Amino acid sequence: MATNNLRLTVRAAAAVLLAVLTAVTGAFTGNSVAHAQTGVPLGGGSGLVVDGETLCTLTAIGTDNRGDLIGFTSAHCGGPGAVVGAEAAQGAGVLGEMVAGNDMLDYAVIKFDPTKVVPVNEVNGFRIDGLGPDPKFGEVACKLGRTTGYSCGVTWGPGQEPGTILNQVCGGPGDSGGPVTVNNRLVGMLHGAFSEDLPTCVVKFIPLHTPAVTMSFNTQLADIVAKNRPGSGFVPVGAR
Repeated sequence: MATNNLRLTVRAAAAVLLAVLTAVTGAFTGNSVAHAQTGVPLGGGSGLVVDGETLCTLTAIGTDNRGDLIGFTSAHCGGPGAVVGAEAAQGAGVLGEMVAGNDMLDYAVIKFDPTKVVPVNEVNGFRIDGLGPDPKFGEVACKLGRTTGYSCGVTWGPGQEPGTILNQVCGGPGDSGGPVTVNNRLVGMLHGAFSEDLPTCVVKFIPLHTPAVTMSFNTQLADIVAKNRPGSGFVPVGAR
């Protein structure tokens, strides 16, 4: 009888051990699959590589009224047909393609592959909670660019060209397309420097530099809707 009890105990222990090993193996397998499916995180302020050579910054990412995963950057970074990758994950290859744009308003619409990209609303502490109105004189605007990083500055008002706004934020090559926000609401994307006759921004801690020209995101979206382009009805990921 004692021998039989011992055999039953051993069998029970073996069954428990097998169940534990199966659960652990399944957990590891599940984690591996989930990890493989997570894709590359991209959000406003992420560095982009266009056509394998041009560095720019992603303005924002979200969905349009067609249900597509859409992002934006500057048109002078590339035009329709240009392929887009992530600067931080160049080994991931092509993640999206530019499908529309406007050189005058300097925007390019990117259609991302949702199986390869994980849209996020926060990059390096810079968060986009939704869309906001064009900033007024005196309002503090902040931006995130892949080159000069995070900086904030006062809004001076409308620029010389239609759809432009002047902000005292730091910008440099590669920051084009960078998101500009007021109170975490997206209001524009970086376009370029206001004047070549004024000092350029060297480091964000020295505010004595030419203002940056920001393209109004509302103006850009209005053009997209009017032409029924991809990106119509855009809602940033994480909008509140």
